[in-house]
Amino acid sequence: MTRILLVEDNEMNRDMLSRRLQRRGFDVLIAVDGRQALEQARNGQPRLILMDMSLPVMDGWEATRRLKADPQCRHIPIVGLSAHAMSGDRERALVAGCNDYDTKPVDFERLLGKIHALIGPTETG
Repeated sequence: MTRILLVEDNEMNRDMLSRRLQRRGFDVLIAVDGRQALEQARNGQPRLILMDMSLPVMDGWEATRRLKADPQCRHIPIVGLSAHAMSGDRERALVAGCNDYDTKPVDFERLLGKIHALIGPTETG
C-alpha cells in the first residue's frame, strides 16, 4: 500500500482529504504542523508528502526546506497546498523544494493526477 503523509492543520480539510485518499487505497499518515511533518517523514518514510504551506509551529515552507536538506527525506516528492494562493506562490513553493503545487479547495482528481505523475503507477490505480 502506498503511504502518503498529509500535513494539514485544518481538521475538516484533513479528515476529508485523508478519507478520500484512503478510499483510493492509500495508507495516510497525518501531521498537523511542520515539526510533526519532519518526524512523520523520517519515521514513516512516505512515498509522497502533501504539505499545507500555512501551518502552526513550523510553516510548510520551512518544513519543506528542512525535508529537502535531510539526506533521509530529500528523495520524497512534496506537493505544496495553499488556500491563500497568491501570485508567485507556486514559484516560491518550487524554490522551497516542493516538486509540485496545488491550490485549495482541492480538486481531488487533479491532485490524484499530480500524485501519480510524481510517484508513478501505484497499486491503488
